[in-house]
Amino acid sequence: MRAKCVFLDRDGVLNAEPVSYYLYRPEDVQVPAGVIEGLRRMKEAGYLLIVITNQAGVAKGLYGRQDVLRVHDHFQGLCGGLLDDIYFCPHHPDHSTNSLLRKPDSLMLEKAMAKYNIDSAVSWMVGDKERDVQAGQKAGVNTIFLSNDTNTTNSTHHATNFLMAADFVLNS
Repeated sequence: MRAKCVFLDRDGVLNAEPVSYYLYRPEDVQVPAGVIEGLRRMKEAGYLLIVITNQAGVAKGLYGRQDVLRVHDHFQGLCGGLLDDIYFCPHHPDHSTNSLLRKPDSLMLEKAMAKYNIDSAVSWMVGDKERDVQAGQKAGVNTIFLSNDTNTTNSTHHATNFLMAADFVLNS
């Protein structure tokens, strides 16, 4: 049996968009209302929950890979360990190398799909940037654009908050 999954961007979805643009300190995590409840509901419905995030700050030398993992571990503590995995791209074409891991490319999703035997037809990508939508589309999953701006996306669905996104997933 193939798994179903919700791929989740981190900043702007699981965490409020950071004020300084780069989140690398656990104490700066700000979980928006409804995120933990939405994650719990999707997990109870049998979805894998996998974080897919670009982390250009690593390539820029602003923080290290361990900082990304510390933030993830902190979030896991806040949500009761609901997340199954994290994939992050530490590359940036202007500061290190080009990489197919970096969204809008889909290699992070594809690696997770292979590892966990994920069925793209019943899986989702939730993101707040068009590059998240593009990565999901390249991987063949349904997409949800999480934003108050409805005119900037080609996603399958649009949601103004995380619980609305969870409802799209759960009612599909």
